[in-house]
Amino acid sequence: MTFPYSLTRRALVCAVLATTSVWAQAQSIVMSSTTSTEQSGLFAHLLPAFKKASGLDVKVVALGTGQALDMARRGDADVVFVHDQAAEEKFVADGFGIKRLPVMYNDFVLIGPKADPAATKGKDIVAALAKLSAGNAAFVSRGDKSGTHAAELRFWRTANLTDKKGSGYKECGCGMGPALNIAASSGAYVLADRATWLNFKNRADLAILVEGDNRLFNQYGVMVVNPAKHAHVKQADAQKFVDWITSAAGQGVIADYKIGGEQLFFPNAGK
Repeated sequence: MTFPYSLTRRALVCAVLATTSVWAQAQSIVMSSTTSTEQSGLFAHLLPAFKKASGLDVKVVALGTGQALDMARRGDADVVFVHDQAAEEKFVADGFGIKRLPVMYNDFVLIGPKADPAATKGKDIVAALAKLSAGNAAFVSRGDKSGTHAAELRFWRTANLTDKKGSGYKECGCGMGPALNIAASSGAYVLADRATWLNFKNRADLAILVEGDNRLFNQYGVMVVNPAKHAHVKQADAQKFVDWITSAAGQGVIADYKIGGEQLFFPNAGK
């Protein structure tokens, strides 16, 4: 049987479009990541350089670290880039990630009103939290199972104040940017990652009050999602991102990202 030319051409076009669609899908990966990597502006600086090097697009879903890991557990991401080392190691131990690699670090800082009514200013985050608790000072917690939230809870535990945070303690269940906005509008204290703070414009009367404590160290890690758990994971392309971001080229791009001349993240892959 001979088909009309128009039908044959239509079938050919459909086949080409289908092939193109599959090819396009193969040229991108999905990354679940923490909000700080996006809200700090790092990804806008980093991902174009990766695409230039690899030809791959990265579709970022920015969530709290706990939610980002849950997304990857469901198989909805190819690679994870977050900052809660204990949770990351459990993710790998449970078979959901192939291997965790360190990428970069910065630090957490305690932000609060410049007048510092609770007298927290200094280098000791535990002593600062004790003063916030004793004074029932207004404190905005992200309360979202993010890496920052996990760090904050760890500091309260270290201060033996898990159940004694004071009447001013409130959870917003929100990202870092919204938490900072709430603190700015209400004159509250808040724990933040330094990178998001440096990129935050609506500071009002807020300032950094506590910094320099070794316990405020903030490490980021990257992991390819294990295709043994989810066969559709684009392991090879995800590995290209991991290899690049931990290479000298990727690490250099991270080091080059600055705001007002201040470096936001410090590469430490392989260390």
